Amino acid sequence: MEEDTDNSETPKAKDVNMELEEILQLIADLDRKRALFNARGLELRTFAKRPPERFKAEENAEDASRSASATKSSRGQGHQLTVPYSVPRALAVPPSLGGDPVSPELAVSLRKILFGNVFHIFNYEWKKSFFKFREPYSVLSYALEAERGGARAIQMVVQANIIKYLLFSRKTNSDCYGMQSLEEVDEKEQERALASALADILWTAGDEQAATVALVTSECCFTPLLDYKPDNFTERLQLFSFARKEDTEKFIYEHIQCFKEEGSHGVILFLYSLILSRTINRLREDLDRTTTHLLQQSLGNFICRQALLNLLLTGRANPKVFNGTLLYDEDGHLLEHPLHGVLARSDVGYLHWSREQLEQGKLPVVGSMLKTPKLPIWVCSINDTYSIIFSPHRSLLSDWKMEHLFHLYFYNGQSTQTSTAVLTIDTHSHHWELEKRDVQGDPEKRFPSVEMTIRTKWEGAAIDWNGTVPFF
Repeated sequence: MEEDTDNSETPKAKDVNMELEEILQLIADLDRKRALFNARGLELRTFAKRPPERFKAEENAEDASRSASATKSSRGQGHQLTVPYSVPRALAVPPSLGGDPVSPELAVSLRKILFGNVFHIFNYEWKKSFFKFREPYSVLSYALEAERGGARAIQMVVQANIIKYLLFSRKTNSDCYGMQSLEEVDEKEQERALASALADILWTAGDEQAATVALVTSECCFTPLLDYKPDNFTERLQLFSFARKEDTEKFIYEHIQCFKEEGSHGVILFLYSLILSRTINRLREDLDRTTTHLLQQSLGNFICRQALLNLLLTGRANPKVFNGTLLYDEDGHLLEHPLHGVLARSDVGYLHWSREQLEQGKLPVVGSMLKTPKLPIWVCSINDTYSIIFSPHRSLLSDWKMEHLFHLYFYNGQSTQTSTAVLTIDTHSHHWELEKRDVQGDPEKRFPSVEMTIRTKWEGAAIDWNGTVPFF
């Protein structure tokens, strides 16, 4: 007997048709949203402040619109739909605040010094990044929370400068000192620490003579050029220049929500401020032929080049980690173009270790300018992730006896870390390799990456995690 296939498949067909109708309706809705952009294609006229939980939903909508665009392209309709990740109006400053609007020429220069072209824009991972503290009065109240991604390097350098402020710079009437002072931080002190850290970095980049702070305004400052891809953000920058560090810090503190609130694009704003404080012309002088821009693509994301890390740490975007300028190659021949390394010690240091680079024989040797900073705080690049090690004792860098046996504190910025790890460093009792000789298996268990990073500064040190399972 022949089955009635038409009747049996009708419900499924109806379901499919309903799903197609819903998809087409979604595409139509996105088309209508796109039409709501103003004539310059940059500002959503019906934009209203959204709750934080909607930010990721908007990115999902953007992904959906890309898929819809791909579907429409197959039908001969090639335009792309986009729903921008916009800054809430509450975090946009009014044009009446003053400052100078970004020019189209400067916007192009910012793109080129960051990406090497005018067509790349920051992705969602960058746009959602801001400076988020852990809970006030907690054991990690001093700490920023940093997700894994390209912006993490910037967040962790700022974290190092927050620790610098809380341990060594701030004036306080509290009886707390050392590590205890990091556990007594309220929300206002968190904000002051962040403002101080950001201002310090910007002021250093401006050769301690000037700084520029970039905020986003509610209005577009220029009509994008045909060969420039707008991002609904850079085109609305308002620039504020300062000739005194105190004024820079005060202004940042007064607008700290523009850097610490969800949706603020806080890390990007700070990065723009950093570039503008250094100036495009000085950045070009800092760089060499090996590095022409500050970000590079890696696994679908944009990550910070060493030049950007050095800019954050030292105020100069020199691309190399060795001391000084290299004029000759390994054979003593004059280089056609000098290679630019680090010229002076900074407050915060830098250590670098990578298992992959070590195995390939390409592990760079960090010079003493970065290894031995003015304060015992180091940003660590460990297998291309960023962490902080520090000591509350200034004398660690000035009293050689202190280096026999001491504590270092380790924080990696991840939400899974619930307390600061305490590592005991012993540089004299016995060589570390004797402990590990008979251990088999995973190289990370035999030679933890954090320990290997620390040994680039204290060679041969034995390291005790004091009951904590090693991590990075």
